[in-house]
Amino acid sequence: MMISRVKINNILKTASNLRFLSTHTQEVENVGPVAFHKLIGADRGIAVYGLNSPKDKNALGFELVQSMREVNALIREDTKISVVILHSLVRGIFCAGANLKERFKMADDEVANFVRGLRETFIEIEDLPMPTIAAIEGVAVGGGLELALACDIRVAAENAKLGLVETGRGLIPGAGGTQRLPRVIHPNIAKELIFTSRIINGKEAKEMGIVNHAVTQNENNNAAFEKALDLAREILPNAPIALRCAKQAINEGVQLSIKDGYEVEQKYYEINVPTKDRQEGMLSFIEKRKPKYEGH
Repeated sequence: MMISRVKINNILKTASNLRFLSTHTQEVENVGPVAFHKLIGADRGIAVYGLNSPKDKNALGFELVQSMREVNALIREDTKISVVILHSLVRGIFCAGANLKERFKMADDEVANFVRGLRETFIEIEDLPMPTIAAIEGVAVGGGLELALACDIRVAAENAKLGLVETGRGLIPGAGGTQRLPRVIHPNIAKELIFTSRIINGKEAKEMGIVNHAVTQNENNNAAFEKALDLAREILPNAPIALRCAKQAINEGVQLSIKDGYEVEQKYYEINVPTKDRQEGMLSFIEKRKPKYEGH
């Protein structure tokens, strides 16, 4: 699939929650139904990853998943990105989950292969080297919630709708939901939500610990995105290599015993030791000034 470039003004016509980007972004890279762009100026280092398939309500079909994999590859190789915000350009929808119209036409082996590929796509997002933030404004059910769970931090509007609803459709969560949700909240609560196919709102998700923040929706329908941007700006001043090492240490360590986790921490601490950014961090502290990190 070829990557086309369009000016930001073309995106602004259909994305009211990105108005501020007209003066804060480079050109957008449209990869099919995904819009990817990097902010500039004081926000340089923040990348925005937008799902934009309004006809299908961002349902996870062949085209969207393939586009996501292409964008994942772009982000993974870009050492200038310090933090990624994943959100939707479709009003009222984060991601409606599986594209069941496509799925219904597949043979059993095609379904199994597609779901394996979808899980791998979300693992790619989970394994992106920099911190990721999901901004959930509307519906995030089934694969939509599984996608959000693949991000490091989640922000939801209080009126957002979240749930792993697959058992109500004769399925089970297959893109990581049965594994990630019980690692985010208590397994008993995760089981209840999956067994009942219950849909909860953003405020309830915050109380359960599924999302980090729940915010009151605003008239532009972008409150979660604005909060995610605030968090990204809080992360941005920190040393890029240290952020990547910290993320990797956490992700690897939580799968192990705490004693083995200490060794993982030591490994990534030693990776960070020879960096110029570490020297800059100490020097700036001694000189009582803000550090100027360059990612090496």
